[in-house]
Amino acid sequence: MRWSLVTAIAPIAWGSTYFVAHEYIPPNHPLLGAMLRALPGGLILLALRPGRPRGSWWWKSLVLGTLNVGAFMVLIYIAAQSLPSSLASTIMALSPAVLLLLAWPLAAERPTARALAGAAIGISGACLMVFTAVTDVDPAGVAASAAAMLMSSLGYILAKRWNGEVDVLTSTAWQLVAGGLLLTPVAVAVEGWLPPLDGAAIAGYVYIAVVATAIAYAAWFSGLAHLPASSVGLIGLLNPATGVLLGTAIAGEMLSVRQVVGLVLIVVGLLFSQRIAGQRPRRPQRADRRTAAEPATAG
Repeated sequence: MRWSLVTAIAPIAWGSTYFVAHEYIPPNHPLLGAMLRALPGGLILLALRPGRPRGSWWWKSLVLGTLNVGAFMVLIYIAAQSLPSSLASTIMALSPAVLLLLAWPLAAERPTARALAGAAIGISGACLMVFTAVTDVDPAGVAASAAAMLMSSLGYILAKRWNGEVDVLTSTAWQLVAGGLLLTPVAVAVEGWLPPLDGAAIAGYVYIAVVATAIAYAAWFSGLAHLPASSVGLIGLLNPATGVLLGTAIAGEMLSVRQVVGLVLIVVGLLFSQRIAGQRPRRPQRADRRTAAEPATAG
């Protein structure tokens, strides 16, 4: 339960990013926005846990930094600027299905029938919300959000597969730094520099770099290190729930009855899956007790 709560910090923070980016971050600068999110976030974590990549982690940091940070953040910023926060965050709810499928061949985690059922409940709610949005849908924004979901799912599974080679904070820090450094020359060449920022925009960038990046990524990869990928993916359903609630309560976006039903299904799927996840450790414990008792009985 503890690691589930820690992991939940990430999707809640990421769900709020759609609203913050849409309302406070200057538009038309997705590359600079992604760079100013990733690089400061990584440097904050490096200040907490100084270290450098060793051996294969030089190239693994670049791979994970591209999938989970660099290209991912550009696509997220594009989606946030072109879609309502409720719709952009909901598309990301499809990631549990991708994580379930990728975890089997890449991380040797075979999905259980109950895990698939929980994912199906939550994802059906997400699809219901996506396809019944009350505002016009920008196809480019949908494509950007879907591509971000696919790339990050692959990156998360690779990070889990390579887990244990370095500690979580160091791994997360160098993913963010690598992604930020890869973005910097492209961002400056393509977009120049940001226009003058007011206080709200500066506060928005600080929030995204500290809370929605440094803290959120550290929480997320800690969850991947301690929980099955299927459980982590389903916790990610809090992302669209947060985006919908913020978009409706603060941004004044319209929410249809069908979207409310979809939101309820997302919550039900999350609760169902976490109940199952909480029950799973009991079986090995009973087996361990039987194994430990056998030598004593034999003696």
